[in-house]
Amino acid sequence: MRILVVDDEPYLTDLLNKALKEEGYSVDIAQNGIDGMECAKMNVYDVIILDIMLPEIDGIQILKNLRNMNINTPILMLTAKDALDDKVKGLDTGADDYMTKPFELSELTARIRALLRREQPSKSPILKIADLEVNTLTHDVRRGGKIITLTSKEYSLLEYMMRNSGRVLTRSQIVDHVWGYEFDGLSNIIDVYIRYLRKKIDDNFDIKLIQTIRGSGYCLKETQL
Repeated sequence: MRILVVDDEPYLTDLLNKALKEEGYSVDIAQNGIDGMECAKMNVYDVIILDIMLPEIDGIQILKNLRNMNINTPILMLTAKDALDDKVKGLDTGADDYMTKPFELSELTARIRALLRREQPSKSPILKIADLEVNTLTHDVRRGGKIITLTSKEYSLLEYMMRNSGRVLTRSQIVDHVWGYEFDGLSNIIDVYIRYLRKKIDDNFDIKLIQTIRGSGYCLKETQL
C-alpha cells in the first residue's frame, strides 16, 4: 500500500516515514503544498495524510482541488489546529478523517487501516483467495492453515496483490505501490521478491497462485491465465 505524507515539519515527516515503512507501507513525502499537489495528481495512492498549514498551498485548498478533479483517495487531515470550525471545514471539503497534533502513532496507523478497509467491498480485515489468507490488522499470513512468515516488504507485495487479485499488475504499478520513489529502476528487485513469495506461498502447494503474464506483469489468481 502506498501513502503520501504532506507536511512541512521535517522531524514529523521523518518519524512518519520510518513508522509507516515499518508497518509495511510504501511512503512518499512532500514538504510543501505545491509538491504535495503534484504528487497527488501524478501518482495513485491508497491514503493521503495531509497537513492544513503548508507553504505555497494550504491543505484545505489541496483537498478541494483533488476532490474537484475527482481524485477520491482517502485523505486524513493532520494539523496542530484543534478548533471545531477547522475540523468541520476539512470534513465538509471532502476529508475522510481528522487528527490533531500531537498524536499517538498507534492511533494514526489504526485510522489508516480503517480508511483502507472502508475502500474495500468487504469490511473484513481478512483478504482471502483459495486457501491463502492475509489478516491486514495483524499481518498474519496463512495458507492451508499453515502460518507463513514474511518480511515487511514481502508482506507489502503480497497484500497489494491480494487487494488486486485477478488483475494483472504491471511492473510500474508494483514499483509505485510497494517501493515508491526509493526504487532503483535498473534493479531486478521485483523478480527477486516474486521468487521469494512463490517459494513461501506456492512451492509446497498444488495450486499455484502467483501467475506471470509475459510482457505484462504478474497476477494473483487461483487458476492459470
